[in-house]
Amino acid sequence: MPKAPLGDRIDQGRGVAPADLVLKGGRVFDLITGDLVESDVAICGDTIVGVFGSYSGRREIDVSGKMLVPGFIDTHLHVESSLVTPHEFDRCVGPRGVTTAICDPHEIANVCGIPGIRFFLDSAAQLVMDLRVNLSSCVPSTHMETTGARLEASDLVPLMDHPKVIGLAEFMNYPGVLHKDPGCMEKLEAFQGRHIDGHAPLLRGNDLNGYISAGIRTEHEATTYDEGLEKLRKGMRVLIREGSVSKDLHALVGLLTERHAPYLCLCTDDRNPLDIGEHGHLDYMIRTAIGLGAPPLAVYRAASLSAAEAFGLKDRGLIAPGKRADIAVIDSLESCNAALVLAGGVVTNEVAYAARGVTEPVARHSVKAPTVSARDFRTGGNRVETPVIGILPGKIITEHLTYEIAPEDGDKRPDLARDLVKIAVVERHGVNGNRATGFVKGFGLKRGAIGSTVCHDHHNIAVVGANYDDMALAANRLGQIEGGLVVVEGGKVLAELALPVAGLMSLLSFEEVREKLVALRAAAKSLEVELEEPFLQLAFLALPVIPHLKITDMGMVDVDRFEIIP
Repeated sequence: MPKAPLGDRIDQGRGVAPADLVLKGGRVFDLITGDLVESDVAICGDTIVGVFGSYSGRREIDVSGKMLVPGFIDTHLHVESSLVTPHEFDRCVGPRGVTTAICDPHEIANVCGIPGIRFFLDSAAQLVMDLRVNLSSCVPSTHMETTGARLEASDLVPLMDHPKVIGLAEFMNYPGVLHKDPGCMEKLEAFQGRHIDGHAPLLRGNDLNGYISAGIRTEHEATTYDEGLEKLRKGMRVLIREGSVSKDLHALVGLLTERHAPYLCLCTDDRNPLDIGEHGHLDYMIRTAIGLGAPPLAVYRAASLSAAEAFGLKDRGLIAPGKRADIAVIDSLESCNAALVLAGGVVTNEVAYAARGVTEPVARHSVKAPTVSARDFRTGGNRVETPVIGILPGKIITEHLTYEIAPEDGDKRPDLARDLVKIAVVERHGVNGNRATGFVKGFGLKRGAIGSTVCHDHHNIAVVGANYDDMALAANRLGQIEGGLVVVEGGKVLAELALPVAGLMSLLSFEEVREKLVALRAAAKSLEVELEEPFLQLAFLALPVIPHLKITDMGMVDVDRFEIIP
């Protein structure tokens, strides 16, 4: 919806001319006072022009018995992790009340670089929701992984003034910040005075002070109340996260008070269409937080007004004159079920979605891994003491465990009785053909294998399995379908989802992707996998900026020491 002429906005706000659109008969949740006030809401073009009064409009919608709240703002996410394109993500979450999303396209950027970021910027110009972009700061996230691209400050600076760009995305290489790595310093210097998003799991004390002093304003990796409180006290805006794997809301909900709410926001980070379909998106976070005892005023502020303030989006976050007409019409504050959603004055329905332009996909045929065989998954070495990644369900932080695994015929084999299964990462960008193997505990896998090219953040092929033949089949199948997710057993593919856009996103509708995820989850359960979300959990086992033990194509990574284990 275009911005209406200034004179029209004034006249319609005064009520001397009919408004373009009036929502009549509902109750507005005033995030300043906390009051629910019966009021019409008048809209001119994409802008709210009248509240707390009675209006007539050229078009009127009866919202009697409903409550009106500002549209929700997801302050940090990776659209790629929804496994669908930005256009399908728009369709998926817009009707649930999400009218603004702030994304970091570093998943696709790690595969194909600047063309991937431009794909998001081009898509953002066509969507019903307002998709904003933070420019990916860490491509690759560290020196301990192989990616398909590398972005320096000189690559990002030309895009920094794009109208859809907010600033610099999550600075994951926090050791690089603290040790003043030249590449990190160059990016931080280039974005001084602009928004810089943070990523510093478990960082505390004076090191946290140094990290914030680099100009980093927001952070979404707090996983305990004490960690979140320290970051708040030191001036960071804390983004409470509830994704498909990283579930921090229960731990942090105590922070969600009316006193703290101006400095708190909500985000999903990584949430797939299956979880969105079964539970919801930010609407799920809102009703869950209120159900856990958080005051509704604090929750709705964090979901909209506080988020807008944190990211400098001064034109939204309130149902008030002059603000962008982002409005969710819901049944109650507690249940947060949207009956009608407006994004910039446009009703989010299939008519609006059908009117959007099309963005051609990029990074097709990006999986260039060599064919592997069962022998490639052997793990050599004479040392019995073996590092093992320990999964913590609901978290992307892992344990650094040590088990005795004696080699047999020069190979350390899976030990299913102890839930020690093999994990491997295969380089797939056609750069060096690296392969690395290790062990992980916590899947519960008893047979077969699962594989994925959604493998944060380098997005090589990750495979976990009980036997090498099925691991090889899974890895090779991913190459044949241009990347995706796959479950195999006994030499057969049980379920798969092709993700041909950079090996990360499907070209199917989100409804079709959701159906395939149901089949994939069932197939994984048939292998006795115990995790609710095994694929995203697998993806995060390869991210070497999240403590404590991870694996990349270069080997097992001790994240606390920030080095590859010899």
